[in-house]
Amino acid sequence: MQKVSQLYEGKAKKVWVTEDPELLIVDYKDDATAGNGAKKGTIHDKGIINNRVTNHLMKLLEKEGVPTHLVEEISDRETIVKKVTIVPLEVIVRNIAAGSLAKRLGLEEGTPLHKTVLEYCYKDDALGDPMVNEYHIMAMEWCTKEELDLIAKYALKVNEVLSAYLKDLNIELIDFKLEFGKLSDGTIVLADEISPDTCRFWDSVTKEKLDKDRFRRDMGGEEDAYKEVMKRLLGE
Repeated sequence: MQKVSQLYEGKAKKVWVTEDPELLIVDYKDDATAGNGAKKGTIHDKGIINNRVTNHLMKLLEKEGVPTHLVEEISDRETIVKKVTIVPLEVIVRNIAAGSLAKRLGLEEGTPLHKTVLEYCYKDDALGDPMVNEYHIMAMEWCTKEELDLIAKYALKVNEVLSAYLKDLNIELIDFKLEFGKLSDGTIVLADEISPDTCRFWDSVTKEKLDKDRFRRDMGGEEDAYKEVMKRLLGE
């Protein structure tokens, strides 16, 4: 599978057209951003780690009945994926109060939630990815009610599968962001990535942050944190 032309370059990935109109190549970068691009930097080998961790977790989810865009990992940084039309929503799943939820509701970070929280944000950097609810989504026709119900079902399934899997690796899944897309036949699949960029991972014992919060909050040690996640998941 060869790259034909670059389709898109985002904050963390480049996407390339291939000779197959239904397949793309995603190339993960080491660039790191926070605050919708307000803060910029690099995390050494982040692209390699996020590519490999994402593919590892998507294979796990496929086995548990969550369809994904994954086709094949072709190098440390590159993966062939199915072409999708992204549903313009960030789907956020929260198990423990952290980040914007803790700030918004005045909760101490680390406060367990009595029930898993599912949130939606409209994918638009210029607007700051505003939070929306089901009524907004239906009014704007970003997807149908049936599609949103399926997205919610898949998101909660991802949470169930990954929380149990990571617990055995002494990683607590605090919260995470997912994106979904539609294949050319309309099938909804999990897209984008699942990585320390898009998830809050805490060490189950020490509560040490093993994710992009280390970069966002100028804590340092982000390279070691990303490597630790890959080590626990892939044994390397």
